[in-house]
Amino acid sequence: MKKIYLKDIAKHLNVSKTAVSLVLNNKGDENKISLATQKRIKEYAKKHNYEPNQLARSLSTGKSKNIGLIIPDISDTFYAKIASRVENMSEKLGYTVLFSSSNENPNKETKLIQSLLNRQVEGLIIASTQQNQKDIQILKTKNMPFVLIDRYYPNYDTNYVIVDNYGGVNDAVKHLWDLGRRKIGFISLKPGLEAMRQRLMGYRDAMKDFGVDTDDVIKELSYNNYENEIKNAIEELVRHPNNVDSIMFSTHYLAALGLRELRSLNIKVPDDVAIISFDEMGAFDLVDPPITSVLQPVSDIGGFAVKILMQEIEGKSVEIEKRMVLDTELIVRRSCGAS
Repeated sequence: MKKIYLKDIAKHLNVSKTAVSLVLNNKGDENKISLATQKRIKEYAKKHNYEPNQLARSLSTGKSKNIGLIIPDISDTFYAKIASRVENMSEKLGYTVLFSSSNENPNKETKLIQSLLNRQVEGLIIASTQQNQKDIQILKTKNMPFVLIDRYYPNYDTNYVIVDNYGGVNDAVKHLWDLGRRKIGFISLKPGLEAMRQRLMGYRDAMKDFGVDTDDVIKELSYNNYENEIKNAIEELVRHPNNVDSIMFSTHYLAALGLRELRSLNIKVPDDVAIISFDEMGAFDLVDPPITSVLQPVSDIGGFAVKILMQEIEGKSVEIEKRMVLDTELIVRRSCGAS
């Protein structure tokens, strides 16, 4: 079918192009266009599959109907699920999502924010590197609607949707203790991110409650080299004098690598060493043994972020909190020794 334009509708119905534009942008009533004319225009546009020129519409309305999403890595299953939720919800609300990955590079994050602003996005959802306070302040100064997800700046007053990282790890470690595990190690990334710091605190405080010193059984790996460093970390934890009987991993990818290294050392999970992962991969319930995981409410993170952002963009009254900390859920499987 031949594509039609505003001028075609106007010519066929013998009305002005301006009238057609106003009606199709839902401004017919306020411009006193008769209901009969509005009905004719809308029916004709629908019958002939009229599709608006988004660039022209954004110029005339001042709204691009685009939002930007910046995440560290779109290939990470955690962020991919969030991105999918954000896209699906935004589409239902008439918005298009422009995706980008920062690769945990603060300089790239700065460039991406500026690029999206140049493309006239109406708002941003950002999983920040937490090294870009200046950019966050600029967004606040410009009154640009934005929501931080997964990571946030504790000393900045911003909208955010995060999870209870502290409580999730604290509960998981106490679960291991309840199962009779007394030498619980912890493998994480060096705490440049607030989430990693909170997870470490959750572990430390749980062990402190049990009166256990943890200095020798905490292994913090470099973000850029964790795949090489984890082998030594595992060996140091399972060999004398540490001899841990369980390990809490602060991320799902560390848990996957850790399981591989334990197997290479012929250490049986959970008989010799039990493991729990913060967050999970899709195959964690399929591997042998299935991995106990602290599950993050991924769909809710993306969903609430979109709702908060839309409140900001459309200037609606506050219907939900703009700063949200969501609960995690411990999914118990055989890797921690539970039946």
